[in-house]
Amino acid sequence: MKSALLSRAAKPVLFVLCLLPLAWLVYGAAFDRLGANPAEALIRGLGEWTLRLLCVTLAVTPLRVRWRLPQLARFRRMLGLFVFFYASLHLLAYAWLDMGFEVADIARDISKRPFILVGFAAWLSLMPLAATSFNRAIRAMGARRWQMLHRLVYVIAGLAVLHFFWMRSGKRDYAEVVVYGALIGALLLERVWRALRTTRSSRTEGPGLPFSG
Repeated sequence: MKSALLSRAAKPVLFVLCLLPLAWLVYGAAFDRLGANPAEALIRGLGEWTLRLLCVTLAVTPLRVRWRLPQLARFRRMLGLFVFFYASLHLLAYAWLDMGFEVADIARDISKRPFILVGFAAWLSLMPLAATSFNRAIRAMGARRWQMLHRLVYVIAGLAVLHFFWMRSGKRDYAEVVVYGALIGALLLERVWRALRTTRSSRTEGPGLPFSG
């Protein structure tokens, strides 16, 4: 497992895997395989894959710690950037297919419908994380400030689940919302537990490495 994660092919394979959902959605749109309302299916499909990749990204650190696989950390940046990529495509598809790129109509829609506002806020919050995901940004900001900024990802995850909940509330279909909410809640609790354990350890054993990830 460790040698596979460290191989040169690991990142290209992950890159291709992350693009497969997009390829499937584009294929479905091109060959009329997305059902009676392909525009809605494309918009929602991109949104759902944003949420799935966000969950995978959040799970990297707990899996790295639990399974003692520090090699997993090298994939977190790519996964995070794919979250922003799919979120941007989700927003673009909405602006194009739902609103016809009418800026005034989009602004009114954002102000009128809470689930659109929350989704837009989540996308805006992702922007600084994507922009500072590179080593040069970490050096420029300093590790502590960079970590504080990137903890915003849990706020973004909460906004994403709320956006998904309000979107599904019209059809009273909450099964997937519960799954995503429970998963993100568990990942957040795991992080809090790890932070508390690290704090207790530092008090009893002296200062250690700062909490990150």
